[in-house]
Amino acid sequence: MAPFSISLGSSCFVLVALLVLGPSHAFYLPGSYMHTYSQGETIPVKVNSLTSFETELPFSYYSLPYCQPQDGIKKSAENLGELLMGDQIDNSPYLFHVNVNESFYLCTTNPLSEREVKLLKQRTRDLYQVNMILDNLPVRRFTEQNGATFQWTGFPVGYTPSGSSEDYIINHLKFKVLVHEYEGSRVEIIGTGEEGMGVISETEKQKMSGYEIVGFEVVPCSVKRDPEAMSKLNMYGKVDPVDCPLELDKSQAIREQERISFTYEVVFVKSDVRWPSRWDAYLKMEGARVHWFSIMNSLMVIFFLAGIVFVIFLRTVRRDLTRYEELDKESQAQMNEELSGWKLVVGDVFREPTYSQLLCVMVGDGVQITGMAVVTIVFAALGFMSPASRGMLLTGMIILYLFLGIAAGYVGVRLWRTIKGGSEGWRSVSWSIACFFPGIAFVILCILNFILWGSNSTGALPISLFFVLLSLWFCISVPLTLLGGFLGTRAEHIQFPVRTNQIPREIPARKYPSWLLVLGAGTLPFGTLFIELFFILSSIWLGRFYYVFGFLLIVLLLLVTVCAEVSVILSYMHLCVEDWQWWWKAFFASGSVAIYVFLYSINYLVFQLRSLSGPVSAMLYLGYSLIMAVAIMLSTGTIGFLMSFYFVHYLFSSVKID
Repeated sequence: MAPFSISLGSSCFVLVALLVLGPSHAFYLPGSYMHTYSQGETIPVKVNSLTSFETELPFSYYSLPYCQPQDGIKKSAENLGELLMGDQIDNSPYLFHVNVNESFYLCTTNPLSEREVKLLKQRTRDLYQVNMILDNLPVRRFTEQNGATFQWTGFPVGYTPSGSSEDYIINHLKFKVLVHEYEGSRVEIIGTGEEGMGVISETEKQKMSGYEIVGFEVVPCSVKRDPEAMSKLNMYGKVDPVDCPLELDKSQAIREQERISFTYEVVFVKSDVRWPSRWDAYLKMEGARVHWFSIMNSLMVIFFLAGIVFVIFLRTVRRDLTRYEELDKESQAQMNEELSGWKLVVGDVFREPTYSQLLCVMVGDGVQITGMAVVTIVFAALGFMSPASRGMLLTGMIILYLFLGIAAGYVGVRLWRTIKGGSEGWRSVSWSIACFFPGIAFVILCILNFILWGSNSTGALPISLFFVLLSLWFCISVPLTLLGGFLGTRAEHIQFPVRTNQIPREIPARKYPSWLLVLGAGTLPFGTLFIELFFILSSIWLGRFYYVFGFLLIVLLLLVTVCAEVSVILSYMHLCVEDWQWWWKAFFASGSVAIYVFLYSINYLVFQLRSLSGPVSAMLYLGYSLIMAVAIMLSTGTIGFLMSFYFVHYLFSSVKID
C-alpha cells in the first residue's frame, strides 16, 4: 500500500501545483469542448437551414442550386431541440486547411432553369440568409450604415441593388478565420503510478501545440466569371483571390440559362482571443446600458410599489384580526351583525367553486410549467445551457417538463381531494392534467405543421418526430402524472378551518363587474416582464443571441413575487365586499398577464416585424405566441392561486368560530 499512497500524494501535489501555477483566465461554458488543430489539418464547414426574418420559414441549404460535396450530402446528428427549431445541419464542399491561406474553385452549375431562377429570385427578395458553421461557430459578417457597424450572423443568398430590376447571387466568399495559437500549459502530466510522475520532453510538448478556432467571418461577393474557363477546373482547383466588384456588370446576375461558378478564399489571422471567450463577440448586446438601466428602473419601481401595498395590506388585516379577537363572544356576534366584510363570508369562503376539476387541472399544469421554467433558467444562469450546444435549451425544457409531471399530478389531485373531501375521480383529474396543456400545444403545432408542410419548409416536423414526441408524452409524462396523482391520494388533504353553510350567501350587487378589476390586475405583473419580453422576442424572431439568463432569473423571481401579491390583494378586496367566489378570480388576477403578453406580441408583430411577409408567416408567429401566452397564464395563475389559497386559509383559521 505504501507505493500507492506515495503516488496518490504526488497526484494531489501536482493538482495543487496546476491550480497555483497555471490558473484559468476564462470560464469554459459547459456543453462546448475545445478542439486544438494542427498545422495544415483539414476543417470542414457545415451549413444550416436558410433563414429569413421576412418569412420565418426555414429551408434546406441544398434546396437552391449550390455546389454539393464530393462524397454526397450527409446530415449531422441533431438533438430534439434542433429538430423542433427547424435546424437542418449538413456537410458542405467548403474545406479549410489550418493556417493555410488558399483560394479555391468549387463548381459551375448547369444552365439555370426557369424554376431555379424563380426560386433564387424569391429567396433573394425574401432576404434569406445562408448560415455556415465552423468548429461550432456561426459565420459573421459586418455591414456599415450611417457610420455605424452592424454585426450579422450568416450572409444573404443574393441582393437587389436599389433602382435595379436585376437580382444578383452571392457566389464568391472571402472567409477570415481567427485562430489562437495554443502552446500547452506550463505543467504537463502524462500519468502517475507506482513509478511516480512522468516527464514530457520538449519534442512531445511541440506535438501538443496547435491552433484554436476563435472567430469565423465572411465577406460575401458577387463575381461574374467565364463559365467555360472555370468548368475546365476540378473541384478545389486553385484560383486567384479577387476583390468584391462594385460595378454591376462585373457581378453575377440571376438569369435563365446562366451558368454560375462558385469560388471561395480563406485567410487565417492570429488572434489574442482565447477559446473560452470566443462567444463574447456573439453574445454582447448593443445598447446594454440603456437595456440594464431601463429594466432595473422599472423593476425597482414596481417592486417598491407592490411591497408598500402589501405591507399596508398586512397591517390592515392584522388590525382587523386583533380587534376581532379582543372582543368577547357576544361582542363578536354583534360585530358580525353590524359590520360587513370578509368576516361575513366565513360560511361560504371554502364553498366548492364552479368547474372545480378544470381549476385543479390548470393548477397542476401551472406547477409543471413553473417548475420547468425555474429549473431551466437556474441551469442556464449557472452556464449549463451554452449557445454552442444548439437546441440544448429547448431539449432541456422538454425533458424537465416530462419528468415534472409527477409534481403536477400530486398538486392537482391533492387540491381535488381538498375541494371534494375525498379521492373519488382522481384518475380523471390526473389524465386531464397530463393532456390539457400538451393537448393544446399539440393541436396548435399540428395546424402549424400542416402549413409548413405545404410550404416545403425544413421547419416542418417529420412524421417520425411526431411519433417520438407522442411516445415521450405517453410513456413518460402520462405515467409520472398518474403516479403523482396516486401519491396525492395518499397525502393528507388540507382541512378547511371553518364549516361551509348548506345555503350559499347572496353576493351583494356592485356598480362594476368584478372581472374588470381582475383583468386590470394583470398590468402589474406585465410591467415587470414586458421589457425583457422584447429582448426574448427579438432573440426568437430576429435571430439575436439571448444569454442574460442571470438577469432573467431576477425578473422571474420578481414576477413570482408580484403575481403572489396581486392575487392576494385582489382576493382580499373581493372578500371585503362579501364576494366569496374568490377561487377563479385569484387564478386570473395574476394569470390575466397572459392577455397583455399576447397583445404585446401582436404589437411586436405590427411594429417590429413589419417586414414579415405573407399570411403563413403571420399565422406561424401568432400560433407560437398563443402557446407562449397559454403557458404564461397557467404558470402565473397557479402562483397567484396557491398564494391566495394559503392566505385565505391562514386568514380564516385565525378567526374564532363556534
